[in-house]
Amino acid sequence: MGTRKRVHAFVRVKPTDDFAHEMIKYGGDNKTIDIHLKKDTRRGVVNNQQTDWSFKLDGVLHDASQDLVYETVAKDVVSQALNGYNGTIMCYGQTGAGKTYTMTGATENYKHRGILPRALQQVFKMIEECPTQAITVRVSYLEIYNESLFDLLSTLPYAEPSVTPMTIVESPQGVFIKGLSVHLTSQEEDAFSLLFEGETNRIIASHTMNKNSSRSHCIFTIYVEAHSRTLSDEKYITSKINLVDLAGSERLGKSGSEGRVLKEATYINKSLSFLEQAIIALGDQKRDHIPFRQCKLTHALKDSLGGNCNMVLVTNIYGEAAQLEETLSSLRFASRMKLVTTEPAINEKYDAERMVKNLEKELALLKQELAIHDSLANRTLVNYDPMDEIQIAEINSQVRRYLEGTLDEIDIINLRQIQEVFNQFRVVLSQQEQEVESALRRKYTLIDKNDFSAISAVQKAGLVDVDGHLVGEPDGQGFGLGVAPSSTRPGKKSKSKKMFKEQLRPSTPPAKPVAFEDFKNERGSEINRIFKENKSILNERRKRASETTQRINAIKREIDMTKEALNFHKSLREKQGEYENKGLMIIDEEEFLLILKLKDLKKQYRTEYQDLQDLRAEIQYCQHLVDQCRHRLLTEFDIWYNESFFVPEDLQVALKPGDSIRPGMMPLSRILSLGEDDQDRFSRLQQTMLPEGPDSVSFYNAKVKTEQKHNYLKTMMGLQQTHRK
Repeated sequence: MGTRKRVHAFVRVKPTDDFAHEMIKYGGDNKTIDIHLKKDTRRGVVNNQQTDWSFKLDGVLHDASQDLVYETVAKDVVSQALNGYNGTIMCYGQTGAGKTYTMTGATENYKHRGILPRALQQVFKMIEECPTQAITVRVSYLEIYNESLFDLLSTLPYAEPSVTPMTIVESPQGVFIKGLSVHLTSQEEDAFSLLFEGETNRIIASHTMNKNSSRSHCIFTIYVEAHSRTLSDEKYITSKINLVDLAGSERLGKSGSEGRVLKEATYINKSLSFLEQAIIALGDQKRDHIPFRQCKLTHALKDSLGGNCNMVLVTNIYGEAAQLEETLSSLRFASRMKLVTTEPAINEKYDAERMVKNLEKELALLKQELAIHDSLANRTLVNYDPMDEIQIAEINSQVRRYLEGTLDEIDIINLRQIQEVFNQFRVVLSQQEQEVESALRRKYTLIDKNDFSAISAVQKAGLVDVDGHLVGEPDGQGFGLGVAPSSTRPGKKSKSKKMFKEQLRPSTPPAKPVAFEDFKNERGSEINRIFKENKSILNERRKRASETTQRINAIKREIDMTKEALNFHKSLREKQGEYENKGLMIIDEEEFLLILKLKDLKKQYRTEYQDLQDLRAEIQYCQHLVDQCRHRLLTEFDIWYNESFFVPEDLQVALKPGDSIRPGMMPLSRILSLGEDDQDRFSRLQQTMLPEGPDSVSFYNAKVKTEQKHNYLKTMMGLQQTHRK
């Protein structure tokens, strides 16, 4: 195990215009915070009321940005998690003090994101910097509301619904939540999508202290598993990072809670009280028992509180005079937390498959060493491999001859042969017992002395007397009587169960390629026919254009050859001397024929080239028609696919011919807040225009997708309610 270390405790002060400068002072080391209260004069002259407190912590974060908070509080914990150390970061404080802002941040603004999204980014960035390791990341999101456990990611379509309620289970490997879904994330954007999905499912309420008060404790866990890419390395490390956002403690008189919110506040204050009791017990070295099981919160955090974990506490406080009592309570909790020690250690495990491969490799090396040792010791060739059937049969024969006395001794070669000799002794002995029993059964009727029903039946038959002795001698020609098994009695027929296959409606829509083929044969048959005709015409024009191009190339080659021949005749004529008659050049017949041929070839070239230009214009027009048909076919398919598999069954009645809604009036893209084209443009705009840089793209992509999904669900619920009315 690792060495024990104390929990790191930080305090973050919420910025306010009404800061109590006279009552709250910061130390010069930026680690001390002093609280001063004025004495209550109503208590009289003798007044022993304490007025000053000083708290020494690991850091005071006043007017600190989200970047500074993460660098100070969480960066080291996350980086050590990839080395195999568990980590826990917890935000504690009164309601409205900024715990959720510190942990999650403002999801609408990338710059104001909190510890949790920054931790996800750091994990995936470090994975990119470790090419020698294969690292997998999984996440889960647990909510503890009114002492009940809820999975905030259970609303995902691929999450299997839990049949039994979630429970906290302890094992030698630690505490885990049975029934909590754990999701594999291969990239940063997927992890953000899971985070935003869970955030939308959290329970919040409004009261006088906080307009959006978290009414539950939430634990977002990042599971990391790192394997070496070297096949010989059988060890791998695992770790988990618990990011805990506690619900805020509140004074009921100040918050003005009523009804359901009052009940929630009671559960919250009760669980935080039990958490404080567990912290006090952990800080007391004399205490043997720690009350972890008093509530679900402390039980779920058992590994984090004083266990195998690097733990950091962020205490959020107000800086106003009206909240000074709650501030003192939160600072006392932070001071107690600093007394708690943890024992972080690297979580190393062994890959069974790689262990087997390494052991096989080591076994082969040991066999080679034995072979070398045998050769140096002048021993005969010894085989250390497992024995085959022929060798086992030979040993069996030697054992039989040894027992019969025809073989004096069995030569010992190696340990494996000795084990097989003893094994064959057992086999031969068992075979001899069976042979003796079968010989007796052939000659006698054997009855078990403990089988009283068989003995009674034999006595009634007169084969034995009352004392059990045989009457007469058996002649060996009879046959034994027995009781037939119930399964073979006449008149009994086994009943076979009939299995029926029910055609169930698929819970998920069919694959788009399969559905597309059905669409082309049914609703989209006419569009598909026009598309095929246009494509056929396009292919025919392309084929003609290709043939024309080949003819043009052939004519061009022939023109070049004719020009070369004419140039040759011209140069030859110049060498031999040119002849003129009345100012006209005299040429021979062959050169004259070449000139006529060149003229005809050029005419053909111009004609074919004009045909090619016309064909290209036709091809361009046909391509436009094909693209239009393809676009319409795909658009109609998307509308049909969405209306067939994503619109509820009760609304599909209205889509039938003759009803109020025509097919195509309600595509899925129109229900969403952003259409497909708008989303594509928005994605391109993000990558080029976001001021925060490329690191924020995955953050905003996940946010937009989550909002689109929930807007769609809200719209569909509204349509269903309208249809019911």
